[in-house]
Amino acid sequence: MSENTRTEEFKIDGEKLIAKVKELIHEGKIRKIIIKDKEGKTLMEIPMTFGVVGVLLAPQLAAIGAIAALVTEATLVVEKSE
Repeated sequence: MSENTRTEEFKIDGEKLIAKVKELIHEGKIRKIIIKDKEGKTLMEIPMTFGVVGVLLAPQLAAIGAIAALVTEATLVVEKSE
């Protein structure tokens, strides 16, 4: 991780997972989103390359929806650009 990035973690209920991911993406400056289960196991890692929006993000959101249906609690690790 470079000195111009920072990491934030959010504990979130599975049912609110998609809404939180969409909110974070809308805020911008996201480099990567990692979704972990409550034991800390990585379930999904989404690199947010410049220009990945809309239709290109739809498959990832569908996968996040499937994860949300399976977990009761998740941790979002968000790597942001400063």
